[in-house]
Amino acid sequence: MFVGERMSHPVISVTPETTIHDALHLMRTEHIRRAPVIRHGSLVGIVSMKDLLNASPSQATTLSVWELNYLLSKLTVESYMNRHVMTVTEDTPIEEASRIMADQRIGGLPVVRNNDVVGMITETDLFKILLELMGARDAGVRCAVHMVDEPGQLAKLTQALASAGGNILALGTFAGDTSANSTVTFKVDGLTPDQVRALITPLVEQVVDIRITHP
Repeated sequence: MFVGERMSHPVISVTPETTIHDALHLMRTEHIRRAPVIRHGSLVGIVSMKDLLNASPSQATTLSVWELNYLLSKLTVESYMNRHVMTVTEDTPIEEASRIMADQRIGGLPVVRNNDVVGMITETDLFKILLELMGARDAGVRCAVHMVDEPGQLAKLTQALASAGGNILALGTFAGDTSANSTVTFKVDGLTPDQVRALITPLVEQVVDIRITHP
């Protein structure tokens, strides 16, 4: 899966000259939390709603509402945008974009093509992917197990479920509680929880959790 398949587009952007008031209104109207800042077709920064709210006067100010509105009308995005923008391309693997966002503690990345901004990949887009990967919208038997981290162990698990008539809806592998094992979470339909437990218990170190889930 690549960024281009899951990015948000068309791009909702602002210019450096956009006022704080107008930028905040745009974000609230479009239900976004950040926007690339573009000047003459080139990406020059990125600004978040948090940046803009921090630029607004405190509620404890003694300024009148008219003075506040006048002040906000003079403040522009250019003074508060982040000029050091990290970007990705449409063919960036989605996990690489996720790694960048997690390591840099940022909530979104502009997606560029030939220096043009063609989309945004955000934490919300990644949450939607996680829902799909884990089958969160599908009913079934959800199970989490600890397995020995050796070649062929996962194949044995999936084959046992399939041979008994189970249909695997989702499967993910994660770091285990030790370096010698992995945590595997899967969702399957066509089998009862008791059937699943009986099938997998001989194949895993520990059945951590098993339950029926509904969307």
